[in-house]
Amino acid sequence: MAPLTLPGRSARRLGVGAPAALALMLASGFSGLGLQIVWTRQGALWLGHETAAVLAVVAAFFAGLALGASTLGAWLERGARPALGYALCEAVIGLWGLVLAAFGAQAGGWLAALAGPAPAPAWQWTVAFAATFVLLLPATAAMGATLPALQRALAGRPGGSVAALYAANTAGAVLGVLVLAFWLVPSLGLLRSAALCAALNLGCALLALPVLGAGSPPPQPRRDPQAAATLLPRLAATGLLGIGYEVVVVRVLGQVAEDTVYTFALLLAVYLVGSAAGAAWQARWPAGSVDGLLRALAAACLAGGASLWFAPELKAAVLASTGGGYAAALAAEAVLALAAFFAPTVLMGALFARLAEHGVAAGLGLGRLLGLNTLGAAAAPLAFGVGLLPAVGAKVAIVAIAAGYLALGSAASLRSRRSWAVGAAAGGMALVAPALVFVDLPPGGRLLQLHEGAMASVSVVEDASGSAWLKIDNRAPEGSSATRWADARQAWLPLLLHPDPRHVLFLGLGTGVTAASAAEDPRLSVDAVELVPEVAALSPRFTAGFATADRLHLVVADARRHVRASDRLYELVVADNVHPARSGSGSLLTVEHFAAVHARLAAGGLFCQWLPLHQMDLESLRSVVRAFREVWPGAVAVLATNSLDTPVVGLIGRAGGMRLTPEALRERLRGAPQAARWGLDDEFALLGSVIAGPRALARFAADAPLNTDDRPVVAYRAPRLTYAPDSRPRDRLLALLGALDVAADELPADPGALAPRLAAYRQARDLFLAAGRDVVPSADPRRMLAQVQAPLLAALRLSPDFRPAYEPLVAMAAALAARDRPAARSLLAELHMLQPAWPEAGRVLEELR
Repeated sequence: MAPLTLPGRSARRLGVGAPAALALMLASGFSGLGLQIVWTRQGALWLGHETAAVLAVVAAFFAGLALGASTLGAWLERGARPALGYALCEAVIGLWGLVLAAFGAQAGGWLAALAGPAPAPAWQWTVAFAATFVLLLPATAAMGATLPALQRALAGRPGGSVAALYAANTAGAVLGVLVLAFWLVPSLGLLRSAALCAALNLGCALLALPVLGAGSPPPQPRRDPQAAATLLPRLAATGLLGIGYEVVVVRVLGQVAEDTVYTFALLLAVYLVGSAAGAAWQARWPAGSVDGLLRALAAACLAGGASLWFAPELKAAVLASTGGGYAAALAAEAVLALAAFFAPTVLMGALFARLAEHGVAAGLGLGRLLGLNTLGAAAAPLAFGVGLLPAVGAKVAIVAIAAGYLALGSAASLRSRRSWAVGAAAGGMALVAPALVFVDLPPGGRLLQLHEGAMASVSVVEDASGSAWLKIDNRAPEGSSATRWADARQAWLPLLLHPDPRHVLFLGLGTGVTAASAAEDPRLSVDAVELVPEVAALSPRFTAGFATADRLHLVVADARRHVRASDRLYELVVADNVHPARSGSGSLLTVEHFAAVHARLAAGGLFCQWLPLHQMDLESLRSVVRAFREVWPGAVAVLATNSLDTPVVGLIGRAGGMRLTPEALRERLRGAPQAARWGLDDEFALLGSVIAGPRALARFAADAPLNTDDRPVVAYRAPRLTYAPDSRPRDRLLALLGALDVAADELPADPGALAPRLAAYRQARDLFLAAGRDVVPSADPRRMLAQVQAPLLAALRLSPDFRPAYEPLVAMAAALAARDRPAARSLLAELHMLQPAWPEAGRVLEELR
């Protein structure tokens, strides 16, 4: 952009009004992509999940541009006052942006109802694409007409070239992406950001006539039919291939980058920077034939695709050279985007500008040219994201894109040695290169299964010990065969706090262990909603052995949309852990979603939201707690297990403020013998998991920013911990426990005479966790006992009911017996004295006699 606006010879060449006209395009581009960012985020709320939302909004955006450019834009080009038409288009964009800001939430409700709670895939994608297209059409059609109208208004004047205007418009789009993602949305929220972008459009409308004047442009050139036959198919195809390349690369890098809101913004910004640079290059130094640009673009796509195989190493090298940290992690993702995108997108921008200028000179009209190009772009998300990628994989898709660019060349170009060389490189990549799928394996591990779908790549890996782990897009494991005990407790802890649950809904499946363990209760009917079909397909590997009969009903749908669209009521709803930094996950932790869950609860029903403290910072947790308390002010917090490495906190809200009596609690425990399998066999294990009552949670979240659909503070705050961890999970857990407390009258059940023992249990739990903070694991029982024997015995003396301290000491004493029998017997005797009701220590002690 600098050569277009610097003073001196360049400015004189563009003319006095050129900088102002380019400024209009810059502002219009800023607003257009800013609104697209907002609509993408809102689309995830309206449509239900991130992948469909991104693809649908991109497709609807381009389809609207195509329709607007080819109809309205073409009509304005033929008219006598294109400057006035441009001003009216900017006004329509601004006004419709304000309408969507005001009524988007209602529109989202209509879309959710239209899709239904569990739509078939074909219907889901139809609603996602078609409904979004209609909803955005007034604004996107007007956006599509702005460039043709402005170019026609400047026809015959300096600065009116397609390349210059396109470069300015795309440069504004770059600013819009970055400013919205890194500043406006986190600071102002979605609605105010949209209103600001709309105000910018209205400002462009007001300034258009003073800047452009109201005169009539010169007559259009005579239409050249031969040029039309060549240019129009090329423009449509290059639009399809260009956005198709973006879809494929974003999907692949999603397995290497962190997949946060910032990841998508950086990838899109780099894509647009390259396009703007290519158009600016074409405006200033037109060079190269179309055949040469197509051949170079095919080669650049192959090179950019090849860089993806080295993306993990490139990311690691950037982080190592910069010392790590938040800025370094973002820089690493930007470098990955530059390696894959920059060269291809520079050539894409230059190619579009070259083809469009040829078409305008041939009398075809920029509106028609732009319409065909964006029509191809609109088809790309569906063709590549939903069709080609799941069918053939990313590698073959990239090869197909490069081959497509080559095929657009002339017959003479296809016969050239350079084209044959590029084609040979594409063939070699297709035949020899490995698949573009990344699955990190643990030491000594192996890949058991891999399923690629339209939304994610789902894999099962096995570690050296034989445990199977589930991974989605190469992310940290979503659960494993080794975590069955912890996963099952996330079902049974909230289940036991309801006196008589019959219908239970699980939001999120993971390995399926949580829902399957609940379905072993013959009195329950269990629904489990899972977004990714491939996860549902792989869950039987992890749930084998559970006697669920026909009580577990699996629904492949988006959890947020299912809750809003369903009319069924449940006594219990349990929401699985979601990584709050992952793009789209934050929408499951907002006030609006919690309120929708509340509407699905029967009278006296419970809702439990599990939160992975090992994946979120305390500030993000405070915002989620405040959002939860907006709906359930009497909420309590529980701890799923005593794990220091993967602590999981649950927020439990009760519709109507239900509280169990001591008799009802004991009856509930007697009626659920399955719970003992997961360590929940008495009142102490159950009520001792409570770490905070309503008053403590109110203090903890008092001044935290509220996480809402409009202001998704968690989605923008949580990635900081992912990019640059500043503390260990165990340190966050202990800090959290130090800030919380619970009184006997705040427990989910009345403890009665057990209140003092429960208080002692919780003190023992905190001592137990604090003792484990700095323990260095060792296979030598003597070294382990030297670190933990004293604090664990102290915990048992505080609370003889605290089994988590008792059981590891028994196990270590049994292991110690092979080396130091007297010491082992002494420890076992003390354990038996402290808790004679538990048989384990006495049994081992008897064996050692």
